[in-house]
Amino acid sequence: MSSADEKDMDNQSNTPPGSKDTKSSWRSTQKTVIPVQLQQSRDGLSESTGSGSSRSAAAAKDGPVSEMDCPDGGLRAWLVVLGTAFSTLASLGYITSWGVFQSYYEQTLLKDHTPSSIAWIGSLQICLVFLPGLISGRLFDLGIFKVPFVAASALLVTSTFLVAECTQYWQFVLCQGLATGLGVGMVFGPSLSVLGHWFKRKRGAALGLTTLGSSVGGTVFPIATRKLIPVVGFPWTMRILAFILLFSLCIPSLTLARRLPPKAVSGGLFNFKAFRDSPPFTVYCIGVVFLFLGLFTVLTYIDISGVTNGVSPDYSFYLVAITNASSTVGRITTGLVVDKSGAINFIAPTTFLAGIITFAWPFATSGSSLTAIAVLYGFTSGTIISGLAIPVFLLGDVSDIGRRTGMMMTLGALGGLFGAPISGAINKASGGFKEVGYFAGLMMIIAGFFMLTTRFLVLRKVWGKF
Repeated sequence: MSSADEKDMDNQSNTPPGSKDTKSSWRSTQKTVIPVQLQQSRDGLSESTGSGSSRSAAAAKDGPVSEMDCPDGGLRAWLVVLGTAFSTLASLGYITSWGVFQSYYEQTLLKDHTPSSIAWIGSLQICLVFLPGLISGRLFDLGIFKVPFVAASALLVTSTFLVAECTQYWQFVLCQGLATGLGVGMVFGPSLSVLGHWFKRKRGAALGLTTLGSSVGGTVFPIATRKLIPVVGFPWTMRILAFILLFSLCIPSLTLARRLPPKAVSGGLFNFKAFRDSPPFTVYCIGVVFLFLGLFTVLTYIDISGVTNGVSPDYSFYLVAITNASSTVGRITTGLVVDKSGAINFIAPTTFLAGIITFAWPFATSGSSLTAIAVLYGFTSGTIISGLAIPVFLLGDVSDIGRRTGMMMTLGALGGLFGAPISGAINKASGGFKEVGYFAGLMMIIAGFFMLTTRFLVLRKVWGKF
């Protein structure tokens, strides 16, 4: 046993006996030390087996180990970060490239369909990024991780190959909406939960580096799509994207692993008790629903809004890539700041700022002004996405990370499902994007207020670190 482990055990032995009787209080739950049994790997890190079983005899001999024994660094932990970065590249990075497909389909393959109906394909993707989080999160808590992850990776790659063969609307909905969304959702959610096993003090930095993958993917995929289509055609473009996804998903399949053994926490698949016992968690989840109603609108329509305003299609498609590339700065900034400032202290102001930028977006009618919107919105949305899960980690114990994250994602998926189609319907009814910007911006402003309310419920004061 390392000296650090002995020190943590000494700290646990000095804990007052009455400190364990705090289950009814969501505040005390955050501070409760959760004893678990871990096996010692050859590199000195505590870990559990991939199937969820553990050599508990060895761990029991050394005594209970706290969740606070997170490595917070080391080769194995940073390999997990590398794996999660590639998984977000192939999942969220691919999905946030939808704007380039929205524009291309409106002008070519699906030009007989309304923007709102085409947007249902992208919104179905966004919804299914987060909706399966409830199932994948619960499976993760039970120790079932690797098999669903590999199966979902195979589904994502296969569905992308199949999109190359699509010619009708229902085929795109089935392959690019439903199948791709399911694959992405089962890849994305558990990847974030894994980080909670390996990082605690540096969790914000680890999440910031992880979400860099989605920025890279969101930059590469739209540019590659638009550049390849005139050269090799749409079918081969999708096949090339599928090969990129295949390579990217092989890395997390090899590097991602749970560290803690599974724990059969009570409450079932959807733990309603978590909402009853933790008002801050409830309020935060409501805020995420409003956030997702507006967050993806600019990413979906900024390309086609440029074309509508006379910007050259040869340039307007870069707006999606510029937005995603700019989010890289936001994600890095979040990783550097949130561990010191508190997640909500940082992402609530940037959520308000993103809402204001969304209000301004429809008034940008030139290439230069739309580029400015893309840069600013990319930065603010990057900070939000990078820091969104951190408060959920702090509103309960580590044994329930997967399920809590899954519940938050599932509720947020409702906003993601309806946000872009509502914006498309508003666009068709109004004949422009001003009302679209008002709707999406207002949703994000409301989300910011819910975030601040969450902080107040946790701290019982207007200002403080959270």
